[in-house]
Amino acid sequence: MRKVIKNAVIATAMLFSVFMLADNANAQGRRNAYTKASVDRIIRNVENRVDVFVRQFDRSLDNSRLDDRRREDVLNRKARNLESATDELRRDFDRRDRWIENKDEVRRCLNVAADINVAMRNNRFNRNIENNWRNVVFELNTLARVYNLPTIGSGVYR
Repeated sequence: MRKVIKNAVIATAMLFSVFMLADNANAQGRRNAYTKASVDRIIRNVENRVDVFVRQFDRSLDNSRLDDRRREDVLNRKARNLESATDELRRDFDRRDRWIENKDEVRRCLNVAADINVAMRNNRFNRNIENNWRNVVFELNTLARVYNLPTIGSGVYR
């Protein structure tokens, strides 16, 4: 009886190992399955989310306790820097044949966004702005995963 149980446990462990190896190979294939068109769609989503965020963020700051303060200018500048970084990513992406060549531009976007993320965590904004920021972070983290970069909030950036 012991031998039967032992063999069943060994067989189950071996079967589990085979499934894990197959799933890992499948995940490797998915990671490298991006096309330029699919990355283009992700970048477009990032651009759209950032544009909406920047417009609403500026309006929100104008109606906050930070209005007409130096801190408002700093935060608006950071938001515009993110918009510029995504615009530059778009231009460079369109110029290059291979999407993977834009890793440095993606990293720059993530660096700028990490800066804003700290400000979003440290300040209270209206729900709409916070929801918009979560959408931006989601799209940028999707892009980070495509390029195999650390995500926003991982503590790697600045």
